[in-house]
Amino acid sequence: MQYWIPKALAVSVLVSLSGCSVFINEAHNERNYRTHEPVKAPESLSQPAQDPVYKMDVGQYDNNPEATNYRPPAQVLTVAKGSWVEEADKKARIYFDKNDGIDDLDVFIWDSIQAVLADNNISATQQNKMQGTLETDWYAIVKPEESWLWGDDESVDLERFKFTIEEKSHQRTASLTAELIDFKGDHTLTDLLKQQLEVRALNQVVSEFDYRYRQLEVDMRKRQGIISLEMGFDNKGNAALVTEQAYDTVFDRFSGFLERLSFTIVEINQDTGLITADYNAPESSVWDSIWGDEPTELPIDEGQYQILVSKTKQGGTSLTWMDDKGETLEPGTMNGLQQALEAALIQRGIKI
Repeated sequence: MQYWIPKALAVSVLVSLSGCSVFINEAHNERNYRTHEPVKAPESLSQPAQDPVYKMDVGQYDNNPEATNYRPPAQVLTVAKGSWVEEADKKARIYFDKNDGIDDLDVFIWDSIQAVLADNNISATQQNKMQGTLETDWYAIVKPEESWLWGDDESVDLERFKFTIEEKSHQRTASLTAELIDFKGDHTLTDLLKQQLEVRALNQVVSEFDYRYRQLEVDMRKRQGIISLEMGFDNKGNAALVTEQAYDTVFDRFSGFLERLSFTIVEINQDTGLITADYNAPESSVWDSIWGDEPTELPIDEGQYQILVSKTKQGGTSLTWMDDKGETLEPGTMNGLQQALEAALIQRGIKI
């Protein structure tokens, strides 16, 4: 599966956002300060009067021209659907509300943590799924190519983290906390650096949670598609595609479905239920394959077709496909068409 591109993009956005500002602020460089002397009047004029109440001493500044690596605390990013944080929370912690499609919220979070460990090629040294605690092995939360966190120094430090999942009694909300439990490297572990590393580790899990839930939403949309198009017969005994959906529902939406499959609607007859459409095979491109949106090509020739939408005796709906001369397509062609339409419904998550 070529899912790495959107996932890599999501992770890169999180890294850039959570790192806060990485630009050098030159506002306090000593060359930007100017000493203002009192106004000097020409010899032919008297010095202007100056109220001693408002007299100010000339400012003197002793600035270090060397750049200092000051950065604000990192932010927990609530990019995942249903996630939120408490204001003034001193811990690297985030809350998740249970979204549609998630059976067990704590299990979903747990699996997201495991996926992050797999991405970093590490395992857990201690874990208790029932208690919702997991301690990681050593790994570098800041990779060599991301050494901007350390400034110009490219040395890499290693960390171990403890993740804790706490689920509310109603099981609709759970929190995830990241805690730095061990650190080794050349840098001094300050409170600020500790906070930045913990938030960075937490945001990796949030990113994974968001990615996994987006995948789940796609699967849910696919399952919502009406895929009960089966081979059958219309009321006249012609080979047709049959669905249990009501006639009004199918007729109102089927033309829109055809347009997504490279059909151009020519005419819709509300009285007879006849839809006339031209089919042109779609052209695929490299970008379609990269983004997973390759067009569906149907096993029929290009040209004009007539689709008769009718009520069946069982209360469902039949779709009788005919060519431009009004002749019903052969059963073999209909069988291939049924499989292609069913695959298109599943792939695109379309609901007729």
